[in-house]
Amino acid sequence: MSQSLIHLLQHQAHRVPDNIAIVQKDERISYGQLYACICAVAAFLRENGLAPGARVGLLLENSPQFVATYYGVLAAGGVVVAMNTGTKSRDLVNWLKHSEACWLFADARHPELAAITTQMRDSIAYVIVGEHPNGSAITVGASWKQIQENGAVNEPDLSYSGQPGELASIIYTSGTTGHPKGVMLSHGNLFHNVNSIVGYLKLTGDDIVMNILPFYYSYGNSVLHTHLAVGATIVLENSLLYPHKILQTMEKERVTGFSGVPSTFSILLSRTKFKDYDLSSLRYITQAGGPMAPASIRRVIADLPNAEFFVMYGQTEATARLSYLPPDKLEQKLGSVGIGIPGVTLEVQDDQGNKVAPGEIGQIYAKGDNIMLGYWKDPQTTETVIQNGWLVTGDLAYQDSDGFIFINGRASDMIKSGANRISPKDIEEVIAELEGVEEVAVVGIPDEILGQVIKAFVVASPNAKLEKKAVMAHCRQNLAIYKLPKEVEFVSELPKTASGKVKRFLLADTARAS
Repeated sequence: MSQSLIHLLQHQAHRVPDNIAIVQKDERISYGQLYACICAVAAFLRENGLAPGARVGLLLENSPQFVATYYGVLAAGGVVVAMNTGTKSRDLVNWLKHSEACWLFADARHPELAAITTQMRDSIAYVIVGEHPNGSAITVGASWKQIQENGAVNEPDLSYSGQPGELASIIYTSGTTGHPKGVMLSHGNLFHNVNSIVGYLKLTGDDIVMNILPFYYSYGNSVLHTHLAVGATIVLENSLLYPHKILQTMEKERVTGFSGVPSTFSILLSRTKFKDYDLSSLRYITQAGGPMAPASIRRVIADLPNAEFFVMYGQTEATARLSYLPPDKLEQKLGSVGIGIPGVTLEVQDDQGNKVAPGEIGQIYAKGDNIMLGYWKDPQTTETVIQNGWLVTGDLAYQDSDGFIFINGRASDMIKSGANRISPKDIEEVIAELEGVEEVAVVGIPDEILGQVIKAFVVASPNAKLEKKAVMAHCRQNLAIYKLPKEVEFVSELPKTASGKVKRFLLADTARAS
């Protein structure tokens, strides 16, 4: 069998066409129905001249339409650029232009769609999914309804789709206008990462996973692909606003798997009681997206004793997953992110690239078939992150005598808030646009629910009349809600090194002490 996601899904559609692939509210989509939608998307794109390797943007919430579009693009030989639905038009337009996307599949109700079409004009074609709440709609391009009504006369020819070394997806990890970072993942990257995760989670077609993670995010993306690869069922809930509803659905659907980031479990633990629901069908739980407090892990295990709890660690640059902690080692190695997943080699190295002794702090380096091709149109940054075949993760850690990895801290400045990884530069650029701002630095500070929240330190120009409310108003206008600073503090100067670099760790320490 060819090594690509679309071939894996095609196999399941032929093998178990009547099995349920996607459940969302009252809608239940079988593998046969999903594959028909995929074929319709692929046929439409090919009929409209999509060239092999051409980029197609996705601006859709988790839905059967997202899944069909993602796999339809792959079946047509295109490259998926799935974008964060919670961000603003400035980032979305930047990603579309940077990736040179020729199509955009977008939700008619997305609040930034009008701004995108205004800025992009006729440089891109659109497929609009659903209807605008006011009854009006974008008139360019086509509609999802039209594509599905036309369908596909034949299955798409997959003979040239999904070659292992070819680009399959670009995931943007930051949205700055000056230097966007688009992680390039090949068909082989996705395939090998899926196989590894399926192996250690022991996924089968009998599994039913509750998914609340966004599919544009690498963790959610891996949940999607791994379960479709084995013919399992994915139950979609797009919000944690009503956590009781999540558990009610899990009970109703007899869910066997659940995945979350630390904030997911914090919300569930603080606002619900697992024991109030029949979750006896739950077989496995996975946690990634940042460190979770050992006390919280113990609480989840105590309330759900029948489920195996997998602590995991990864990066977008590694497709999704780098390591996992086997559940039978959880208590013995609590606090560890475990060992490399099948097919991945992990080493803790010093600045000279030498493997350090057990117990010594170094940086995590990774090697495997899931390591990205590089950053889109950015060979210089790629060279700093891929060195001699190793991915430089930017995470400081040590290995114990058994080879288990314990992360000591971040070498980079990326802020992890909930399910989002946020570049401080994205926020700093926006705040710096304000008149009266001389300098600004943004850091993440600890938060019990989200892991980290954002704090901005602002140095005002002499005699400037700048207020916190003006800074926050400008941020609300130009930044996605998950990028908004929770706190803004005016300072006389920023601590810096002799070379002029801001000492963010000192700002973070100051924020924690205040």
